[in-house]
Amino acid sequence: YIWSGYNGMVSNRLRVQESWAGIDVQLKRRSSLIPNLVETVKGYAAHEREVFENVTKARSALMGATDAKSAGEANNQLTTALKSLFAVAEAYPQLRATENFQKLQSELSDIEAKIAYARQFYNTNVMTYNTRIKTFPNVLLANQFGFKEAAFFPSAEATVSQLNMGAVEKVANVVRQLPHPVRMEGHTDSVPIHNERFRSNWELSAARSIAMVELFSGRFN
Repeated sequence: YIWSGYNGMVSNRLRVQESWAGIDVQLKRRSSLIPNLVETVKGYAAHEREVFENVTKARSALMGATDAKSAGEANNQLTTALKSLFAVAEAYPQLRATENFQKLQSELSDIEAKIAYARQFYNTNVMTYNTRIKTFPNVLLANQFGFKEAAFFPSAEATVSQLNMGAVEKVANVVRQLPHPVRMEGHTDSVPIHNERFRSNWELSAARSIAMVELFSGRFN
């Protein structure tokens, strides 16, 4: 059992590392587009200095991130800054009509979709790995051989500070009353939400809480 348990944890850890590489590639692609985008918008709205500075600062934070958690937080900051940048662009029809701006906007949209998919794949592997090294008797081997818990890559919606806590609590109440596990629409992973997991592990449930808010939104009116 010792060697099979050890090899299983190594395999899970490798899957986490491989899936993180997919996110890292897309984050670098996204960062590489920002300078050109800023310069394009700046040509029409040079007075919006604060907006440009916020985008540049967020990009620098993303490029300097050293782990999944900090990269996720920096990526969310960049998303917020880009929303402001595109809001500025909305006031300039000539800018929005330029081929360069449209190309950059399309490429960013494509990258964001790929990041969202890669995030889900990565976080699923992280959950599998973290669960494995925490369960008995694997936890004994994990402690002995130095297997550390992997960090999730947070989305903007799953950031606790940005959540509507009242809505999430209503979601929790709905989940506790359900007789069976719930599968999230739009998720490729088949990990169900159990009452116990929702109560005991907030971090693993945060992302699904948002989906639950949407799924049961009709119950909260």
